[in-house]
Amino acid sequence: MSNRDVRDMLSLRGKVALITGATGHLGSAMAEALAEAGATVVASSRRIEAAEEVARKLPRVGDASHLAVAIDHMQDEPTVRGAFEAAVAKAGRIDVLVNNGHEAVGSDWTTVTGEQFTRHMANAAGYFLLARAMRDHVVSRGSGATGSIVIIGSMYGVVGSYPDAYEGVAPASPVAYHALKGGLVHMTRHLAVYWAGDGVRVNCLSPGPFPPERIPPEMVRRLTQKSPMKRMGRPDELKGALVFLASDAASYVTGQNLLVDGGWTAW
Repeated sequence: MSNRDVRDMLSLRGKVALITGATGHLGSAMAEALAEAGATVVASSRRIEAAEEVARKLPRVGDASHLAVAIDHMQDEPTVRGAFEAAVAKAGRIDVLVNNGHEAVGSDWTTVTGEQFTRHMANAAGYFLLARAMRDHVVSRGSGATGSIVIIGSMYGVVGSYPDAYEGVAPASPVAYHALKGGLVHMTRHLAVYWAGDGVRVNCLSPGPFPPERIPPEMVRRLTQKSPMKRMGRPDELKGALVFLASDAASYVTGQNLLVDGGWTAW
């Protein structure tokens, strides 16, 4: 029987966590969660200046010292791998990778072009390339090294949307987004079973409705009525789930999709 205290298992002290899209609506809250749990955070964004600003503002626990790198996962394979290697060079190693960066598509099924759809799928390719680089990095560190990869999915990777929530106030939820997020959920399962023997866990964290302020108020009102909890999520409500998946508290958890959606997918 293990004598480890659950507080110790949930701590990320001594670990290094790389998070892409650290400047975003949800990414900034998740970067903060990793730092609050004790990790040294490598914050990334397409613009190094933005990543550096995030890193400067993160809380520091113990001797954690936060860093910044520029990563655009939509670039070609050598560029993506080079960006990951730059993060390793700065931090010394990476223990946790959070694939969160996202290039959005604004067109719904009525107007999206084949080119736009294909471009959106490149988000999944970028996530995979970073995940594979992470797996290779863990293996290169030798016996006993472990790693945790958290892929950010969505409730819309599990269920369809309600057309009436969008009608008349906003374009329909993009079909390319649904296809992307559903693919990420299944890619999580696939990589998890292949990499479990390498000491690398792969899980998906799927947020429900967490609308940023730019979303039309009427659409937020309609979405609220669809939620069992009758409210939208707050970015800080993702913190506990992310830290759990990243930490040793989830050491026997891999290939799972953890939904934080206020009960949305329970209907």
